[in-house]
Amino acid sequence: MARTENDSWDLASSVGTTATMVAVARALATAEADPLISDPFAAPLVRAVGIDFFTGMLDGTLEPAVAAEARAAAEPMTAVMAVRTRFFDDFFLQATEAGTRQAVILAAGLDSRAYRLAWPPGSAVYEIDQPDVIEFKTSTLAELGAQPTADRRTVAVDLRDDWPAALRRNGFDETKPTAWSAEGLLIYLPPQAQDRLFDNITALSAPGSRLATEYHPDGAAALGDSNQSLGQRFADQGLDLDMANLVYAGERHPVGPYLNERGWQVNERTRDEVFGCYGRSFPDGDIVARLRSSVAIEALRS
Repeated sequence: MARTENDSWDLASSVGTTATMVAVARALATAEADPLISDPFAAPLVRAVGIDFFTGMLDGTLEPAVAAEARAAAEPMTAVMAVRTRFFDDFFLQATEAGTRQAVILAAGLDSRAYRLAWPPGSAVYEIDQPDVIEFKTSTLAELGAQPTADRRTVAVDLRDDWPAALRRNGFDETKPTAWSAEGLLIYLPPQAQDRLFDNITALSAPGSRLATEYHPDGAAALGDSNQSLGQRFADQGLDLDMANLVYAGERHPVGPYLNERGWQVNERTRDEVFGCYGRSFPDGDIVARLRSSVAIEALRS
């Protein structure tokens, strides 16, 4: 189904399906012999969403031929998501080491950092996402007996709406330095909304605030081709993932220069450079080929 101006979703439909797919990758990465990340909540959250294909991937219940093809498709994507997850994990941990005690996770999806990272005492972690997504994750993790490791504050609002006001209503203090993440988000926003997102972040960021995100020079084509290829391979298994209708095309401002012009000190690294930092090599395969050109961005508000 094509995107509309005021559309919404849960974790088994539309953009929410991609959040669940990323959680599958985190679960698979966590189960590796030499894991780069540890996310013990990813697998139970995926099972609770209830997309049969994804559950079958985790539990090994797919038909043998389908399972073999699924593994071939999942392995390169899992490698990419493991490194991406570790990059953002380290970003938050380094921010806390520098004294930051306020974090905002934009489009949090099934992200469980508020539960699994070692946040220092006094840390507040704000999670922003669609109301159905927030409610599902909160109730599911509560049923699992999970306890946040920080003061977790949920903000149930669409990022296309007045989310800064909702953030303030939930106790956000714009006089304090903040660590912001925009992970796997930008292509799901229209180009103008991407600009508004960074304008709002800038307006809410006290000096010393930090931001981590990623920019795909190919825009929607990079992730669109990647995830659409996966969806086409497994459409007959019930995987409804038509990325052509989920992402927003159109010319975008490159994120690094855009932030730099607004008072941020920007550090950009290629995907290969980020992989190299963790002793990994970027994987082969058509599923992830166009992701190689993406840029990891960390910025400091001066």
